[in-house]
This record gives sequence, structure tokens and C-alpha cells, in this order.
Amino acid sequence: MSRIGNKAIEIPAGVEVTIDGNTVTVKGPKGSMTKEFHKNIEIKKEENTIKLTRCDDEPENRSLHGLTRTLINNMILGTTQEFTRELQINGVGYRAQKSGTKLVLTLGYSHPVEMEAPAGITFEVPNPNTVIVRGIDKELVGQTAAVIRTKRPPEVYRGKGIKYAEEVIRRKEGKAGKK
Repeated sequence: MSRIGNKAIEIPAGVEVTIDGNTVTVKGPKGSMTKEFHKNIEIKKEENTIKLTRCDDEPENRSLHGLTRTLINNMILGTTQEFTRELQINGVGYRAQKSGTKLVLTLGYSHPVEMEAPAGITFEVPNPNTVIVRGIDKELVGQTAAVIRTKRPPEVYRGKGIKYAEEVIRRKEGKAGKK
């Protein structure tokens, strides 16, 4: 029995959800998203709620039940309020700046690293050491933030690099040296 999958999804005011077979389209104030789901999960809309049922208790269908409910809920949340991911840049001379839709990162390489924003994603640079990734698709926001982080992952000895705002870097002591 899936506790998450059995929960009904509330549709807030201002959001329009259309279900065509196993394709769900959500339109809200921030934008619209369409996603196709597995055929073994039945999606029903009843007034202002969405209910999901699975055809049987096979392990694959049980795992898809809660996943499908969470994905549809994230679509509704994304179209009403955007998802954000904040990254912090630590290091002497390391900084970020926005140039049009591009994000230009200076990370200690011999060249600046330029990244084009994918469709549906916007970058915000409130200060040179902070980058905020915004969008309505939670998966794309997280993936874009992860790609930015891979350009210079945090280093454990000095703490230099790009890290998530909520991430804690465990520092290593380094060599003890002669006494």
C-alpha cells in the first residue's frame, strides 16, 4: 500500500489540468508542462482533485504509484511557484556574472566558462559569488544546477569551488608536516 500514491492531489485555483489517457498537461500562471506517464497507473480527475490507482501489486507498479503522484504534484507546484536552486562560489578570483541569457563563470581556468540557459531556465546572479537557477520543471532545475556544480566541484582541503547553498563541505586537515 503506497501512502504517497494514495494521497489525492489538490488542484489550486488558477491551475488547469487536462488528462488525456496517461498524458497530463498542467497550465498555471508561471507556464505549462506536459508529461506522459506509465500505462499501468490510472490517473483520474474528480472536480478539483487528482486520484491515482495502479492496476495490480507488482513491484514495478507499486514503485511507479508514488513516483507518478509526486511528479504530477511537482508539475502543479512548478506552474504556480517556480523551483529554485542556489549555488555559492568560494575561492579567490572565482565569480559569476550574467551576460544576456548566458552565465559566465570565472573559476581559475585559463578561460571563462560560459553556459547557455536551457529552455525554461533562468539564471540570477544577485552577487558575484551566488547563482540562483529558476524554472518550473524541478528535474531540469536540479540537473542544470548539478551541471554548473561540475564545472568546479568543492575541494575538501581549502573549500574552493561551487557548492549548493545548503551543502556542508567536510574539510580535511591536510599534511601534518615536520615539527
